[in-house]
Amino acid sequence: MALLTPELKAAIGRQLPAVRAEVTRREIRKYSAATGQRLQRFIDGDEAPPMFLFGLFLPILPREQLGHDGLPPDTGLVPELPLKRVMAGGTQQTWFRGIYPRDVLVSRQTLVDLFEKEGAQGPLIFAVVENRVETEAGEAVMTERSTRIAR
Repeated sequence: MALLTPELKAAIGRQLPAVRAEVTRREIRKYSAATGQRLQRFIDGDEAPPMFLFGLFLPILPREQLGHDGLPPDTGLVPELPLKRVMAGGTQQTWFRGIYPRDVLVSRQTLVDLFEKEGAQGPLIFAVVENRVETEAGEAVMTERSTRIAR
């Protein structure tokens, strides 16, 4: 198989610049209304629903800079792979604490693994990205590991 060259494997450990975001009660309330939250602590903006983080660190871009799927351009964290069809391979989240108004959160994304497997219909490349979210003071909030599969 050997689709992953030493140059591609050298990308393991690559990290994007940290992204900082301040959480406001108004943003929590807007997100809660938009997603139909039912718990009063979310509706009142006292605590953010867990998926609030999904969009917190995304850049706000003009529509013409978004991809056909509505997402911002690729960050380049995962190198260009020789297999071009990409699908989601799963996400695992570990939560350490809630998200509250006035929290200043920092997200750090790292490519933690690239590996190959032989699938039923040919080779597969797995790219594993870890996103660590902490408070500005360094308190762990959430760690997420996402896997992309190229085929």
